[in-house]
Amino acid sequence: MILDDLDRHARERPGERAVVEIGADGTVRELNWGALRNESDRVASALLRLGVLEGEPVAFQLPNRLEFVTIALGTLRAGAVCEPLMPIFRERELGFMLRESGARVLFVPGEFRGCDYAAMASGLRAGLPSLEHVVVVDRNAPAGDAALTAPRPRPDQIAQLLFTSGTSGEPKGALHRHDVLMRAADHHIDHFGLGGDDVVYVPSPLAHQTGFLYGMWIAIRLGVPQVLQEVWDAEVGLDTMQRFGVTFVQAATPFLADLTRVAHDHGEGPGRLRTFVATGAAIPRELARRSREVLGAEVGGAWGTTESCLGCAFAPGDPPERAWGTDGRALKGVSLRVVDDDGRELSAGEEGNFEVHTDCLFVGYLNRPELTSEAVTTDGWYRTGDLARIDVQGYARITGRVKDVINRGGEKVPVAEIEQLLHAHPAVRDVAIVAMPDERLGERACAFVVLDDTGELDFGAMLEYLDSCRVSKTYWPERLELVDTLPRTPSGKIQKFALRDRARELVVTV
Repeated sequence: MILDDLDRHARERPGERAVVEIGADGTVRELNWGALRNESDRVASALLRLGVLEGEPVAFQLPNRLEFVTIALGTLRAGAVCEPLMPIFRERELGFMLRESGARVLFVPGEFRGCDYAAMASGLRAGLPSLEHVVVVDRNAPAGDAALTAPRPRPDQIAQLLFTSGTSGEPKGALHRHDVLMRAADHHIDHFGLGGDDVVYVPSPLAHQTGFLYGMWIAIRLGVPQVLQEVWDAEVGLDTMQRFGVTFVQAATPFLADLTRVAHDHGEGPGRLRTFVATGAAIPRELARRSREVLGAEVGGAWGTTESCLGCAFAPGDPPERAWGTDGRALKGVSLRVVDDDGRELSAGEEGNFEVHTDCLFVGYLNRPELTSEAVTTDGWYRTGDLARIDVQGYARITGRVKDVINRGGEKVPVAEIEQLLHAHPAVRDVAIVAMPDERLGERACAFVVLDDTGELDFGAMLEYLDSCRVSKTYWPERLELVDTLPRTPSGKIQKFALRDRARELVVTV
């Protein structure tokens, strides 16, 4: 159990560095193992005083700060369930997720990057009768000990509720158990050969599974420092990696591109870095080659989902054409297959529906048993929704998606939801959103819109409208194309492949 690991580190080497935070203003804060356990106990005690029950979700919408780690561990120590929420979420997304989970406690920063989270959360409370406590996190609160008497959670208890956007447009809450997250961390550690001399760097949001499990969790499991960066800045990132001797990073491809550019400009790499695992979007081969030279580390791709954890990845020592040109091979405890639409397994090299069988699979979707049944076959294989090929050596390559979700630098844009919102605009007759290739983020969203006969809409007006709908800016289309008609099949379905072909020739508006 992760809490046993924490206790052991705090007991055996309480004064050693556990967590480092690089603030947006450059301020450095640290916790050693003893302080991390004490602060986590304080959070657990506070939750128990609020009446939080075993198995109850506790929500926290925080950037990459020390408090994210202490609140996550404190939630687990109290026997509750971690419900991390991305800082980019606004009223629309936040309200849905809190209503779905029924969380009674929400931790927020007072202010972050110009947004008053406390005011936003307080405004939501009127429409969320279940939300009883909005706790504003004071990063200057004094530290102290806390006496705690709480039963340890069982391995089969739920540890995490993490929402992931689906093609239906509604976020789905994936539930993970303690023992599953522990296995996923151990498989990851084994696959990449991590050990007690590593330093884990977490530029990805901790509210993502990448940051939560493959940053925070594995660092605690290993008993090594984790270095958090509150706001991404590649210049600060390079300096941070050099300063703290970072050896391992797992983050989305844009982080890799930015870091490589800055390191090249400075004429020096991050120093001790051994491995950079790029997830969330395919790595352009030229970027991977350049990154390996500039950073002086092994660089490769990986594939995973919130529901299945990391399924396949390059491994240290893989030849470049495997590390860069594929999404890697299966981790321990994982099997991969490609099937046709009738569920028949295809031969090596054939493209089909990508499915995984893993001992790190989620329990199911919160309150959505029908979606859980759709996602998992009767013999236990998870339907990823991706298209792929698997070669004779077992390396997988994701070739597309069965359903239409745009992958913007690791953030999945809920296309159907944004299309529905634009459909509601009085000037819009028809709309389709497709992926537009982007060198840095992998994909951006392009909206093809048919206007009513008297309707008017330009790019700026579209953004103002989506802003009025309180939608996260990450989900806004970054180009608007006005067209007379949308291409359709004889049955009336929009031919998005034709729109994607057009979008490949376009550039981003902003």
